[in-house]
Amino acid sequence: MKVYIVGAKRTPIGSFMGSLKNKSASELGSVAIQAALESAKVTGHQIDEVIMGHVLSAGQGQGPARQASLGAGLPDSVVAHSVNMVCGSGMKAMINGYAQIQTGLAKIIVAGGMESMSQAPYLLPKETRSGLKMGERSLIDSLIVDGLTDSHYHYHMGLTAEQLAEEFVISREEQDNYAFHSQQKAIAAVDDKAFVREIAPVRVSVRGKEEWFSEDEYPNRKTSLEKLARLRPAFKNDGNVTAGNASGINDGASAVVLASDSVVEQEQLTPLVEIIGIGQSGVDPLRMGLGPVKAIESALAMAKLSLSDIDYLEINEAFSSQSIAVLKELSAQHAVSEESLLKKTNIKGGAIALGHPIGASGSRILVTLIHILREKNAKYGVASLCIGGGMGIAMVVKNTNFLTEH
Repeated sequence: MKVYIVGAKRTPIGSFMGSLKNKSASELGSVAIQAALESAKVTGHQIDEVIMGHVLSAGQGQGPARQASLGAGLPDSVVAHSVNMVCGSGMKAMINGYAQIQTGLAKIIVAGGMESMSQAPYLLPKETRSGLKMGERSLIDSLIVDGLTDSHYHYHMGLTAEQLAEEFVISREEQDNYAFHSQQKAIAAVDDKAFVREIAPVRVSVRGKEEWFSEDEYPNRKTSLEKLARLRPAFKNDGNVTAGNASGINDGASAVVLASDSVVEQEQLTPLVEIIGIGQSGVDPLRMGLGPVKAIESALAMAKLSLSDIDYLEINEAFSSQSIAVLKELSAQHAVSEESLLKKTNIKGGAIALGHPIGASGSRILVTLIHILREKNAKYGVASLCIGGGMGIAMVVKNTNFLTEH
């Protein structure tokens, strides 16, 4: 059985405490779900289930995915659940939906991811519930603990990026150059309205007035290589990872509509891409940034393709050093030049410039990839992410509208 994506939309990405700060993850998810359904020309009554990636769920209320589903206007009869695979959550949600359709448990599924990092709460220590006797206690930042810190080694994700910078001898200059080019690509894409087809605007309140927020706000137009070079290391005194060459802390959501080949034919839906390969990997948590390497290899094997067959890649930019290390490893293992890989990877910028709402990025990069393949009349694409805790996840898709003669 073939599984197609027939709708793919995302919200614009908001900066931390920016335009989307007052929107919960589920509210953002509702916007993405509703837009994906509309673009697919599918009604809520046709959906079997909603699966949404979501990481920072503390204090968000019971069943955030269910909240998003009902908020999007889907009927009570449609069930929903959330997936937490850290940065891979949005993609894992799509893979779970793909598997359900493949096994005949469902015919049409909405899958994606959502996150409001701005609304991640501070927590009281665990012993507070049983009673504190005396002494001071500190608040716990759920954003840092649940989203950005490895629970095995208790390392912040930034230290894993420093690990790869040392292992692969990636200089500060290389990292800043990579980050700057990501910013340049993203700003060019925003200015060229290259994201318009994939973005679903969000209604926000600005100084008491309702406005449409419709453009990614995180790209930094004021940055330069000189400014990046002046930033201090963020995670270790003698390190190279800074706020400028790391991904952002952001808010946003994205969603796709998955459908079986039989439903596509019966309902006369328009497929955008076919999912032809999926892959996952586990690595040492200290080297979590290399997770995409094995995951991409597995996904390509399932698709019966080589890396040289792939026209465009979206590899989530957790950090410059991490992204460069992945490209180096892919180049070495697949006998493809780093330069050629770089030219077809994240052509509209990546998470360093656009932002990284962790529960949403797994589906966001695929939404962007789908639109790139359609716009460029390209046949094959790969989307992949590294995952906190030492994992990787990847998906290969085929453009169903690919024309051999353009």
